[in-house]
Amino acid sequence: MTQYENRLAAIEHYLTQKKYPLEPAQLYDPIQYFMALGGKRIRPLFTVLSAELFGGTLDNSLPAAAALEMFHNFTLIHDDIMDGAPKRRNLPTVHEKWNSNIAILSGDALMIYAFQELGQYEASTFKSLSILLQKTAIEVCMGQQMDMDFERMEVVSEAQYLEMIRLKTSVLLGCACAFGGILEKTTSTNIDHLYRFGEHLGIAFQIQDDILDAFGSESKVGKQIGGDILSDKKTLLYTTFQQRASSAEKAKHQYLSKASPEEKIKGIKQLYLDGQVLEYCKAMQEKHWQKSQDHLNEIETDVSKDGVKELLNFIIHRNY
Repeated sequence: MTQYENRLAAIEHYLTQKKYPLEPAQLYDPIQYFMALGGKRIRPLFTVLSAELFGGTLDNSLPAAAALEMFHNFTLIHDDIMDGAPKRRNLPTVHEKWNSNIAILSGDALMIYAFQELGQYEASTFKSLSILLQKTAIEVCMGQQMDMDFERMEVVSEAQYLEMIRLKTSVLLGCACAFGGILEKTTSTNIDHLYRFGEHLGIAFQIQDDILDAFGSESKVGKQIGGDILSDKKTLLYTTFQQRASSAEKAKHQYLSKASPEEKIKGIKQLYLDGQVLEYCKAMQEKHWQKSQDHLNEIETDVSKDGVKELLNFIIHRNY
């Protein structure tokens, strides 16, 4: 096993062995079902590895790691309802398998269980973890609302888009990393660097996802390529094009928006290539990736950072 795979196995075991009440079944069965769907478990893994940077043990960090994953899954259950998504990880979403009311309530309960996990720590640690997760939860809601607002907006600026993904996606990764430092009572400076490391990494990760959705390999990405283009989603690629394109290029984009799916994807990708949009977005991803590395390097610890770096290589260097 690699440096992180054994931690990942321990996280998965902790999550899947958790016992929920049997009744009412329509409240707890969906939670059990959704948590068993799996996932990358990236956020809890960063909590574990961040704690280890300061001598933390796996056993001590598992409840906090599980809390992050439970909270994340709560947001996914609710996101699926708002998006009308029929599947999650190739299986029916909770609102499809049961109904939207059950999904809302089960998601709410899962969020409460996340805070209960934090209750396993002594009072001062619980308070610090809870305050950060509460702040993060509000920010995630803000980011989700911004994302929905974008659907009704004709123009979204780069700054607006980056702030949306920071709130919707990146602050939770920042929280996960900071959790490790809070657990081990490291300095506030170290905790801030951990948070900023995760935050910038999350932005780089989301930009990479935007790029992979359009230019990745379907077999490697695991989903249809061009989905964001077909739905006119305002990704960084889209917003960059709108800011840089000439009137003629915008007219062609408008024409392609009414073309067949295959022609639309192919044509708009070519516009992105011709206008150096892809090149720009890759540079923006690299900028946030480098910022995350700068914060990682600023963390003061006598423990090797190899475990974190190995995980980073796995995440960020996926093939296009």
